[in-house]
Amino acid sequence: MQTVETLNEGLKRAYTLTITAKDIDSKVDVELKRLAPQMKMPGFRPGKVPANLIRKMHGPALTQDALNAAIQEVVQSLVAEKQLRPAMQPSVELEDGYDLGKDAVVKVEMEVLPQVPAPAIDGLKLERLTVPVADEAVTEQLQKFADQQKKWDDAADDYAAAMGDLVTVDFVGKTADGVAFDGGTGTDMGVELGAGRLIPGFEDQLVGVKTGEEKVLNVTFPEEYQEKSLAGQPATFDITVKSVKTAGESKIDEDLAKSLGLESLEQLSGLLKGQIEQEHNGLTRTHMKRKLLDQLAEGHDFEVPPSMVEAEFNQIWSQLQHEATHEADPEAAMAEMEGERDDYRKIAERRVRLGLLLSEIGQANGVEVSNQEMQRLLAQAAQQYPAEQRQQFMQYVQSEPMAAAQLRAPLYEDKVVDFLFEKAEITDREATREELEAAIESEDGFASGTHVHDHDNHKPKKKAAAKKKAAPADDAAVTDEAPASDAADEAKPAKKAPAKKKAAPVEAETAVMESSPVAAENAEGTEAADAPAKKPRAKKAPTKTEA
Repeated sequence: MQTVETLNEGLKRAYTLTITAKDIDSKVDVELKRLAPQMKMPGFRPGKVPANLIRKMHGPALTQDALNAAIQEVVQSLVAEKQLRPAMQPSVELEDGYDLGKDAVVKVEMEVLPQVPAPAIDGLKLERLTVPVADEAVTEQLQKFADQQKKWDDAADDYAAAMGDLVTVDFVGKTADGVAFDGGTGTDMGVELGAGRLIPGFEDQLVGVKTGEEKVLNVTFPEEYQEKSLAGQPATFDITVKSVKTAGESKIDEDLAKSLGLESLEQLSGLLKGQIEQEHNGLTRTHMKRKLLDQLAEGHDFEVPPSMVEAEFNQIWSQLQHEATHEADPEAAMAEMEGERDDYRKIAERRVRLGLLLSEIGQANGVEVSNQEMQRLLAQAAQQYPAEQRQQFMQYVQSEPMAAAQLRAPLYEDKVVDFLFEKAEITDREATREELEAAIESEDGFASGTHVHDHDNHKPKKKAAAKKKAAPADDAAVTDEAPASDAADEAKPAKKAPAKKKAAPVEAETAVMESSPVAAENAEGTEAADAPAKKPRAKKAPTKTEA
């Protein structure tokens, strides 16, 4: 193989590789020797077909396969010989004009990972905001459980329903011109007045109704209602009241705990306290991690591969576009996004830089994901698939280094962060939950836009103060809490269109290890020579391949 470097500029590399026809032909000879004992042909005993006859009949296909194998080998050899660390999959292209039987000229282009300067991790200082669990918080949760378990008592026939009561109705929904719409009819629907689960105005108009009463309710569907033909439109509901019930007293006692399958109220209180502590600990970690990454970002600045930044930006942008379609005014949401495109690109660049930095810190300090931890991750990931597909998924991940790296990346990053927490000087300060959430949602907190599992961290800094978001939830999936997509279900009055919330484009703090599995493998010391994973297609002379 002849190698000529044609580009070495910044992180960009390009090479021209020449594979001689002799090398390709030698691979064909090896393949012929392997196949000959298996070949069958009329007039010859099995395994006795002459090699020259096999070459004559199958030569083009064998030569193509040999060329494909040779291209993959030379690219892997190039990566190993030059000690290259591709940031993304190298681009591999067979030069135009190639004919079978001639020397093959292959062009290889790639971006390599930068030499990350020795990270400055000494002198890190962090504040840990701790939130004690107040008795009032546990009592509040107990009350919610008690309210969910409350019993309903039948009211007298002449009793007028009030807020807090349960009214059971039959209903028929009609458009403004009096035509019943699909999915707008139902029977024996329980409506808890004041719960706010129905479209605006529906529950309020049931206040004062009595058992057996018939009434027409006038409502207007919300502008963001999922059934587009009803969104923003006036409608009526013909109501027949089947029953009115009043709520019994909600008691926090031993019976409440036993109704939930527990032994005692003390056990229930302990479980709730532990749950609240876990929520507080998650918020505390989110805040500390954000401040940690802010310190790392401020102290390190180096060139990052544009291809990785582009991939990260595309991931962010795709998520934002998806979320924009769920806004009340998708066009306005998209217009706002376009105005912030440059800010999002800067966020993507910072995320890639932080990812490479965390990778370097982990590698330099022996941070690893053990085989046992990896198997646990694999088993957990497989649970999202139907039982009959889980084994196939596990085999795929085990056979694909990049898929395994992507699965391993979040845990690897968390372990690096934990290592840095141990190195940092940490001071504790007691705070309320409200103070902690406010610190997480502050403008400074959103400056980086690079926070794992933080679902509103992607906004550019200039927008942070204007748009306050809900507190991030650790590893929570982004949902718009919309009702079912079935139009019939959406038209029922019980399906209230919720307020929308914007989601983070991705789980942000995820280092490069998640956005670029190749980088993840390099971070843990694996050879980058495995990066060219795809072989050129066989059976015809390739014009462009990706190794």
